[in-house]
Amino acid sequence: MRITGFRTLTTVHEWGRAVGDANGVFADGGVPVPIIMVDTDEGITGIGLGPHSHLDTVFAAIEGEDPRGVAALYDRMLRQTFKAGHAGAVFGTIGALDTALWDIKARAAGEPLWRMLGGRDRAVPAYASGLDIGLTDADLATTYADYAEHGLRAAKLKGGLDVEHDLRRLLLVRDLLTDAAHGRRPGLMLDANECWTRKQAVRHVHEIERAVDLIWIEEPVRRWDVDGLVAVGRGVRASVATGENLTGLEQFRPLITAGAVDIVQTAAVWGITHFLRVSALAHAYDLPVSPIGTTPIGLLHAATAVPNHLASELQDLRPPVGVSLDVSVEDGAFVLGDSPGLGLEIDEPAVAASARFVDGNAADSPNVRPVDAGRRLLATAAHRPAPAGVRHLAAPPAPGGVAV
Repeated sequence: MRITGFRTLTTVHEWGRAVGDANGVFADGGVPVPIIMVDTDEGITGIGLGPHSHLDTVFAAIEGEDPRGVAALYDRMLRQTFKAGHAGAVFGTIGALDTALWDIKARAAGEPLWRMLGGRDRAVPAYASGLDIGLTDADLATTYADYAEHGLRAAKLKGGLDVEHDLRRLLLVRDLLTDAAHGRRPGLMLDANECWTRKQAVRHVHEIERAVDLIWIEEPVRRWDVDGLVAVGRGVRASVATGENLTGLEQFRPLITAGAVDIVQTAAVWGITHFLRVSALAHAYDLPVSPIGTTPIGLLHAATAVPNHLASELQDLRPPVGVSLDVSVEDGAFVLGDSPGLGLEIDEPAVAASARFVDGNAADSPNVRPVDAGRRLLATAAHRPAPAGVRHLAAPPAPGGVAV
């Protein structure tokens, strides 16, 4: 079997409400989702979700190769970008191609990827994550009631702009999930998306922890700030989670060896081989791993095969337009199916028929860091949903989309 070519598509994830974080929101709920489809001479096509940046350059490393040699091909792609570097969107392109290769390998074997990777249990524990900073309290309650109906008993809220606002919403969701859990205390997390300084992070979390037992605080300071993450970890009771925006083991190693991270995260868009390697590194330090992403189907399969998986992020309960997934959500877990490969199929006519362009890098999107991030003297009003409307712009999203 040989790799013969690739095709690209871009669909949209229609949330039906505003989604975003402390950096900004997609007010109309439309988030672009780039897709890469890798073809072979035996008629098997693999699918990966992720950026198309420098795709011709990266693909040259695997063209004509046997797609079943996934680990070696992953390293070939890394070497292909040696001089310019593989960070950012380029790492997302490598991850999307890597995911497609794993899909091909499992499809060729006639097995679901979770089985091929050595998984035993098809159920993957999940937590709810509504990308919810733009929601009113009433809409927040409605959103998390829907998660609760699917058995979700842990939730991660977006915050970081106003401690009183964050505390009120955490208590609201805590009470809602407690009722759904028949009195059992739910798990709560808060994601600041790198919007604080070290002292701001400790002060904000310390205030919340007077009333709420946080499992983790996510990305409290900049992703590469080893000393800052250590300082936050020492100043709060909650675990420190980070890693979704780190690319390559070389970026994880300093944080892990310094004790700067308690929950090791990787983005769905970075690919399966990366996740497996990061999981092994984290496991060597007795640290748990937790995948991040809107549609983390590849990492869900991989999570079944690593010993230190904690829980995977469940964002929307619906897939992007034209994307079907052989996975359900039951009793608070993703349940993977028996379809060969990823269990992911693309309805290309449906994608084409519903195509609309969304600006993933507009100034008010979550993918653009605000000029005052980390320099806010006073609390800032949380983002409020703007009137729905389609933005006809053609820029793709940042590598992780709103998952960051």
